[in-house]
Amino acid sequence: MSRTQPLRQAATADAVPARPVRPARIATAVLVGTTIEFYDFFIYGTAAALVFGRTFFPALTPVNGLLAAFSVYAVGFLGRPTGAAVFGQLGDRVGRRRVLVASLLLMGLSTTAVGLLPGYAHWGVWSPVALTVLRFLQGVGLGGEFGGAALLAVEHAGEGRRGRLAGFVQLGPSVGFALATGLFWLLSALLPEDRFQAWGWRLPFLVSIALVGFGLVVRLGVQETPAFLADAPLRARATPLRELLNRHLRPLLLGAGTVMAGSVLFYTATTWCLARATTDLHLPRTRMLGLLLIANVFLAAATYASARLSDRWGRRRMILVGTVTGLLWSPLLVPLLDTTRAPLMLAGLTGALIALGLSLGPVPALLSELFPTAVRCSGASLAYNLGGLVGGAVAPLIATHLSVTFGGAAVGAYLAAACAVSALCVTALPETHERALTEALPEAA
Repeated sequence: MSRTQPLRQAATADAVPARPVRPARIATAVLVGTTIEFYDFFIYGTAAALVFGRTFFPALTPVNGLLAAFSVYAVGFLGRPTGAAVFGQLGDRVGRRRVLVASLLLMGLSTTAVGLLPGYAHWGVWSPVALTVLRFLQGVGLGGEFGGAALLAVEHAGEGRRGRLAGFVQLGPSVGFALATGLFWLLSALLPEDRFQAWGWRLPFLVSIALVGFGLVVRLGVQETPAFLADAPLRARATPLRELLNRHLRPLLLGAGTVMAGSVLFYTATTWCLARATTDLHLPRTRMLGLLLIANVFLAAATYASARLSDRWGRRRMILVGTVTGLLWSPLLVPLLDTTRAPLMLAGLTGALIALGLSLGPVPALLSELFPTAVRCSGASLAYNLGGLVGGAVAPLIATHLSVTFGGAAVGAYLAAACAVSALCVTALPETHERALTEALPEAA
């Protein structure tokens, strides 16, 4: 048996007679899956800001404990390119749908294990070590999610509707963040502080296993994409990742740079701002979580509006609107937060998250359209997760260091600089919204 024959047999299992797929079914499948994946990923960030310093690093000072928790938080972003490379190649060889099922299982099991993990008082140094490993596996799972979900939407969508359907991929982070933040808000309101610190924070992690079960049921009912099934001769290629790096490196790097600012904005405005409000400003945890929940509604609205408009006005134009808005708003975020007045704090968070939504809504469609079918899953996955690594992994750490050393204005300058870099990257890319999925960018582009 040739080495490519198993790949062909695996893909044949999905090659059932084509029948029309309702857009609502695809939208539900990608939204449910990305919601669960990002819920799992985000609850770590919330717990890191509120609990993990004391639970897993009790020997350190509060500031150093927070920095240690954020350092483990960053490990998840290191896992994302790994997951993108592994699952992206599998997506290009055996199918988008299989990748989505595998990544969802990996994320769910890793997240549930965090909820069962003993603290430092019981396991000593092995406790933070195990936490680091599980966080890395979370990142691997999330790294495999984006490409498969984006392609499931884009490759099922008709011409002129790819941005709108792929917009549901980017709604997943908003809904997942709302679920994660809302559950922590509820637990904070219902439980005394000692019970929340002792065991209450674990409940959002344990809920993950039920959510994953539901997500698997939804995703197993979706067909493989027509573009993948039609590309059978190219699926036999054993090294789509090598082809991507050799022939499509420029759009890969520019795509990653385009995504970077969104990650910086999101993880600074949520994880770092939550830690600053509850630690430095001594605000009630429930107040800050409530404000983030309200701001998240605007994030979701801006995300989907931008995705829909990108079908008419173009991906580049809408992303530029978002990055420029983020650049202009960045200097206002920390001063508004530091007023400790709820309306002004909400204005600061909402402005940042609206800019984020405008810039990230068209991203699934843009990244999918940059690459040919044979390397599309690898290309979209790696570009998105490299941008997340460069932007999101170190954002809370950099913001913490800058605020302690230079003050809040330095955090605003950091955010503005990230937005400027992403604006330059997207400007260097071609417009893709009218490009057929069978077209590839020139190899030198």
